[in-house]
Order: sequence, then structure tokens, then C-alpha cells
Amino acid sequence: MTREEITHDTPATDTRPPPSHDAARTLIDTYGEAAALLDETGGVVFTNAKARKLSFLFDGPDGAELRGLAQRARALGRVSTLTLSLPTAGAHHTFDAIVVPSILNDLVLILLHDQSLDHNLRSALVESRQRYKDLVEVSSDFSWEVDEQELFSFVSPTGALGYPPHDIVGEKPETFVISPQEYAPLPFISKTPETEVEVWMRSADGEAACVLVSALPILSEDGRLKGVRGIGRDVSIERARTAALARATHREQVLGYIVRSIRDEVNPNAMLAAAATATARALGAQGCRILRVSRPDDEDQEGPPPEQTQQDPYQIAATYGDDGLPEQSAENPTFTPEDLAVRESRRGEWRILEAPCQYRHAINGVLCLFKREQWVPDDILLAGEIAGHVGIAIEQVIHHERIVTLSRTDSLTGLLNRRAFYDEELPRRAARLKQDNLCAALFYVDMDNFKLVNDEHGHHKGDEAILALCTILREFSRPGDMIARLGGDEFALWLDGMDETTAQDRARQLIEKAQALREFSGVPERPLGISVGIAVYRPQSGENLSGLLARADRAMYQVKHQDKGRFLLAPPYDGGGAPPPVDEE
Repeated sequence: MTREEITHDTPATDTRPPPSHDAARTLIDTYGEAAALLDETGGVVFTNAKARKLSFLFDGPDGAELRGLAQRARALGRVSTLTLSLPTAGAHHTFDAIVVPSILNDLVLILLHDQSLDHNLRSALVESRQRYKDLVEVSSDFSWEVDEQELFSFVSPTGALGYPPHDIVGEKPETFVISPQEYAPLPFISKTPETEVEVWMRSADGEAACVLVSALPILSEDGRLKGVRGIGRDVSIERARTAALARATHREQVLGYIVRSIRDEVNPNAMLAAAATATARALGAQGCRILRVSRPDDEDQEGPPPEQTQQDPYQIAATYGDDGLPEQSAENPTFTPEDLAVRESRRGEWRILEAPCQYRHAINGVLCLFKREQWVPDDILLAGEIAGHVGIAIEQVIHHERIVTLSRTDSLTGLLNRRAFYDEELPRRAARLKQDNLCAALFYVDMDNFKLVNDEHGHHKGDEAILALCTILREFSRPGDMIARLGGDEFALWLDGMDETTAQDRARQLIEKAQALREFSGVPERPLGISVGIAVYRPQSGENLSGLLARADRAMYQVKHQDKGRFLLAPPYDGGGAPPPVDEE
């Protein structure tokens, strides 16, 4: 129990005669709440009905404090008061006790007033207000109130959006709202309740802040708006995260679309064109250009990729878009493994993004995007991510080209092989001659005494001899002429626009140049050289390619059987029948 005691002066003595029991009982029964009379020892003399329910307050251990107060009041001759707080299970009881000494001569009158209801209501109100305050603070960043003049009259003690309260109070809400005219109505001055209205406001550091504002109007009895109060919650971070997640999702979708466009292209030669088209469309660019780094032929060897050099020339591998795209700069973009950032530049009306393409940490190309409008940060991020996949596509195209090259060329000399010569190039060349009504010469070249080179010096020396002849043929041929190794020591040359006379002149020169092969001879008396059979093709004759090949082959073998180291010109096609004898030089 807690006690608050107040004493009042009363007469110390009373000369009236002792009271009767009836007078004492009447005195306490007329009191509306618990009352009791105690004698000089603290014993209970009389109690009313309500006091009997609280007998533990007057006798027993729980009544010691009240009895002690009665004795002090009797000794001092003063009225005393005491507040009793009795916490019990499920309730809290509070009583105000008034102790009046010298009643009916020697008795002490105790009057109790039950304050439990008032006390509990007051405690509940305090607790409720604290609970409401805590909930407001938890559910919002700040609370506010606007008065009749539409000025802030209250803001949370912590302030709002980085502003201290004194910078906000007295100001109009429009001062802190970005483009307030766009809100109808502005929730801070709304005449109707508003719930979580998204309002863009300007924070103390000048940055834009997204605030969810909830407002409740304060109305007078006649319905007049007296003000508005509410709460605000800064959701800028949440909105930024949501926007970043949406942008990341969009980038993934765009990247997936581009990757699918590349992978769905069956023809490897069209992969980069598909990549350029999909990239330009996805990023809203007016044009896209994919550059490839030209690589040495020996790059397909096993092992790590060669060191990137700034001298590697670029070639345009694919282009999409506006015909007015700027020409490729004379100074190609240069990137290094240490400098792989996407570059943004401007050339005239064009805004250009350049992103390096990589494969196994080696730069193999550049993705160039052209746009007349400003690029946004997400475009730059996407360009870098797309360039990585384009780098893989470039390598796939290069790998495909290598496979095609290997399937069409001789591994030792790099010349066309038999299949590519017979099945691809020769028909294409013949068809073009028919359109242009031109002639061409086919040379069959076979090395003389080549087996002796291998037998006497080994196959390594034989390979050197073949490469030497390959060099002679390359130097002998013109741009546009076709050279092929048919197998072993047999070669073929196709020379466009060459008639019989020119063909024989050229053959003499070739026989002369082939004298350089003598140094590879197996034995001196049987020198290494070449024999050549020539057939001139005239499309208007109606001869097919099989007949042409047979004429050149017969001419070459007749030289081999008669006297090596010479050439023979096959007679013109006669339309069929047994082959005529060849002219021998």
C-alpha cells in the first residue's frame, strides 16, 4: 500500500458525554460508502455494511497502516488522509481514507472513498494515448497537422524529410511538394479522408522523396474545415528498390530476347545480323553495327588466347538500321582487358555507345549502337551485358568459318581441296563465265619424280617441296585466279579470261619457275619438276565440266608418259566422240 497523508487541526478534547451505540451506528450508516469507528486501541467498534466487506482494511495484517494512521490522528488531534492502493488479481483498487479523531469523545471515524474507477480510467487513458503514439510512430515517419490557414501547425518532434520541426511549422504544404498542381486535391489540405496517397516531396538535401500521405480532415460542428491532420511515410527506398528490380527484370527480358534471337538463327553466318537487329530494336536504337577483330590464321591452335593487340584491325561483321549512320571512324575503338567500360560519345547528331565484346577474356569485337536521343543508364548496362553474348556469337561464327575453311582447304598448303574445287568453286566460276560469255583455262599440274624425294629424304622434305610449289603457284597466279591441291602432288589452276595462246604463254612461264624445285630432287639424274595439262573452257561450246576436266587430265598424263617437265594443250571440245590427240610443245 502507498500512502499520501494530510492532517488537519481538530479540537484535542471533547467534553461531550459518551455517545450511545445508536448515535454511533446512525453516524456511520448514513455515509454512502465504507465507514468505521475505532476505539483508542485501534479496535473496530462499529462498521456499516460496505465497510464489513472491506474488514481486512481495519483489522488483521493488512489494516496495520490504517490503524497506525488512526492512532497518530488521535495523538495529534488532527484530521488525516491516506490513499490506499491495493493491487489484486485482475483489478486494481484505490481508496481515499479520511481519519477524523475524537468523534463521540474517544472514537476515531474512518471514511473510505473508492477511487478505483477514476484511477483505472485515468491509467487506461494514459496507456491508450501511449499506445496510439507508439503505433503512429511505428506506422509512419512523421505526423502532422495543418490549420485553417492551410499552414503546418504541428509536425512530429523528430521533424520530417530531414527538416527540423521549426522549418516546417508555419509553412504551406505546397512549399515541400514537387509539382503540387498535379494533385487534386493535395492530401495535406483535403476536405475528405485520404489514405496512402503517393506524394513526391523535396527533402532537406534537395533530393526527391516519395511519401505516402494519409489525411483526416478536422471539421467543426457546422461542417466547416478547421484543419487536416495525418501521417506521412517516406517510401523512397522501397520505391527505388522496386524500380531497380523492375529495371533488372526488364534487362533480363531484353537480354533473353536477344540471346534467343541469336540462338534461334540456324545459319551461323546470319547470327551477327540477327544480334544487331534484335539489339537495336530492344534498346530503341536507330542503328547497330557489330565489328569483328581480324585474327591471324594460326589463332585456332590449342592453348590460351593470344595477347590482345591494339593493331588488330576491325571489320564490319553486321549492320542494322538507318542508312544515315556515320561511317566507321578511321581510328577504330581500342579496348584493353583493363579498360572494358562501355563508352558513350557523340558524333554530329548521333549519340554512340561502344561496348567491347569478349571471349575467354580476349576482346574479339565491338558492339556499336547509334541513337539520336540521350542514352539512359539502363541502356549502358544492357549494352555491356549484350556485348558479352555478342562476343560468344562472334566466336561461334569464327569457329564455324574455321570449320568451313578446314572442310574446303588443304591442311598442309591452305589451298582449296578437291571437294571445294570440284563441287563448289568450279561450278560457280563456270556459271559466271556463261553470263559474261568469257573463256577460262584449266591447268592440271603434277610433280615429276616426287616419290623419290620422299624415298631419299623423307616425307618432311616432301612436304617442303609441296609448299615450295604452292608458293610458286601463288606467285604465278593473278588476283581472282583459283588454286587447289587435288591430293598428293597434284594441283589445279583456274585462270579466268584466258584463251589458248595466253594459256600456253603462261604455261611456259610456270614451267620455267618450277625449275626452282630441283633443289628438292631425290637423285640428280631424275630432277623434281612439274608436268602441266591445259584445257580451255568456252561456255558457248556446250561442254560440261566433266568433259573439261577429262581433257585437262588426259593432256597432263600424256606429258607424264612421253616426256616430263613440259606442258600439253588439249584440243578444243568437238562436241563428243573419241578425244582427239593433244598438241605437244
